[in-house]
Amino acid sequence: MAAAGFWDDQETAQEQVADLRRVNLIIKPLIEISKEAGNLEALLELAEEDDSGETEAEIRSTVTSLTPRVDALELQATMSAPEDACDAFLTVQAGEGGNDSADWAEMLLRMYLRWAELNDYKAEVLERSDGEVAGIRNATIAVRGDYAYGCLKGENGNHRLIRISPFDAAGRRQTSFAAVDVTPDLGERMEIDVDWDKDVREDTFRAGGAGGQHVNKTDSAIRLTHFPTGVVVQCQNERSQHKNRAMARKMLFAKLHQLEQEQQDAELAARRGEKSKIGFGGQTIRNYVLHPEQYVKDTRTGHRATNPHTVLDGELNDFLDEYLRWSLSGSART
Repeated sequence: MAAAGFWDDQETAQEQVADLRRVNLIIKPLIEISKEAGNLEALLELAEEDDSGETEAEIRSTVTSLTPRVDALELQATMSAPEDACDAFLTVQAGEGGNDSADWAEMLLRMYLRWAELNDYKAEVLERSDGEVAGIRNATIAVRGDYAYGCLKGENGNHRLIRISPFDAAGRRQTSFAAVDVTPDLGERMEIDVDWDKDVREDTFRAGGAGGQHVNKTDSAIRLTHFPTGVVVQCQNERSQHKNRAMARKMLFAKLHQLEQEQQDAELAARRGEKSKIGFGGQTIRNYVLHPEQYVKDTRTGHRATNPHTVLDGELNDFLDEYLRWSLSGSART
């Protein structure tokens, strides 16, 4: 960073500064914990000669303060893949179920936006398609911050809601589904070859939503279709077509990278005789029950919360942490 010309390329410089910050997030706590461990070892030696109990009390206090810091560092160590440190693109898509599913998809979207706000991540809505009566058919947000993808990668899959439908005059219980897809924003560091002339179709269209004096009056929104894989991405939040195109390309790269990773995971799981854990639109990963009981339960880890409204208001960290622990063991907890 002190080298001459370091800041000449602002984008590359910012990426390197971010890399340094992410490394320090691991190194600095590790150094501090190592020092505390050394102090603890010295206290243990003193405790053998101290009959007053004061040293023992200090040891207990030190262990109590050290334990959550060690736990946090262990969780961060689970996010060791290069893409874990990246920003994330998160897409929510309503499943079958009409207005109930569209409403449920919007509830999930709000949950992730609230989670980002509570944990000091920046979240930006890149694309949103509203439902005919209520909710959304699909939406994509960018979540920016250290280890955003590493924290959210376990949210991939189907989320199921059970409640009394607000759209049913008879007040019957309804089951709704929405799918969540999380991909890493790899920036310009992706080694994926795309033939933009032959493999990708670009469509421009007028952005939807409230917009402003400019955004809804020009064809600034961009939709990219990748023919070999069938992947479709779109971005409409920027006033500039150029900026929307650049963001859409990042999103496409992220999707293609994820598909490649999923294929590798599936091949590895097949060799082991296992089912792949990751997959958009796969088995239900979490149940949110609002009637007759009230709870949220993750089907993989077994983690359960008895206040679903708190979870839906963005307090997701317990579920995210349990997934990271589960991913190390590969088996659900009871």
